[in-house]
Amino acid sequence: MTGFLSPDEIALGDRFVADQWLILPVEDADALARIRDRTAALAAGHLGMPLPNDPQHFLDRIGDRVGPARLNDLRLAVIQGLNAESWFRTSYHALARRALSTVVGNELAMQRTVGLSVQLPGDDSSLLPLHCDVWDGDSPYEVVLWLPLVDCLRTKSMCILPPAANARACAGLKGFADRTVDDLFASVEQDLVWLDVPYGHFLLFSQNLLHGNRVNLEPATRWSMNCRFKSLFSPYADKRLGEFFEPITLRAATRLGLDFRFPDGFHD
Repeated sequence: MTGFLSPDEIALGDRFVADQWLILPVEDADALARIRDRTAALAAGHLGMPLPNDPQHFLDRIGDRVGPARLNDLRLAVIQGLNAESWFRTSYHALARRALSTVVGNELAMQRTVGLSVQLPGDDSSLLPLHCDVWDGDSPYEVVLWLPLVDCLRTKSMCILPPAANARACAGLKGFADRTVDDLFASVEQDLVWLDVPYGHFLLFSQNLLHGNRVNLEPATRWSMNCRFKSLFSPYADKRLGEFFEPITLRAATRLGLDFRFPDGFHD
């Protein structure tokens, strides 16, 4: 492909192929602030509180106002409210528009609803065990755009298994047929990388790698969003176009091609 991609595109693509994740500054800081502030407003409204003066501090310290028993109701109220906003998914895409175009393509399919994770300090009720999405109906052509709304560092973030260690784990997976996910975690724990993703940055990663989280041992709450993107015409698995995904960046020639019909009798 020499000569078809710019040096910057080649460098970013090579980084993603080598590591299978990227941590980069968001490309639209205003869009991020709007998402964070609306998240805080929806959370405050659900709890019957006034708008917070410092949205990020409010989100970090949400554990002072809600416990594990009420956490999922809060999470659902917030993410349902966000997904109902006409501007939300457009703004989410804008956070990484250039990176997605370089890594995935310029004709994209986007997950129809963005997900939200809220993990209180010391709470073991909101864990996502170590997993690989392609083992559960996702396409290997998808990437996840993971967005922290607060500083997500160490156990307040997520862990991922680097490509070489991931390949070894996958090769030995049949040995865990009668064992637990915790056994799998213990077998790869020394190779796992905890990704530090501060506010103002995004994580773009391949869901072909094992990843997950553990108990948040930091003093503040994790707020992170996630959404899958893929090249529109790359293969799908169980999560189909029109059901789980929808096109977001159709180009003019594709629109014309999809609408084209041969005249009646053309092949007679």
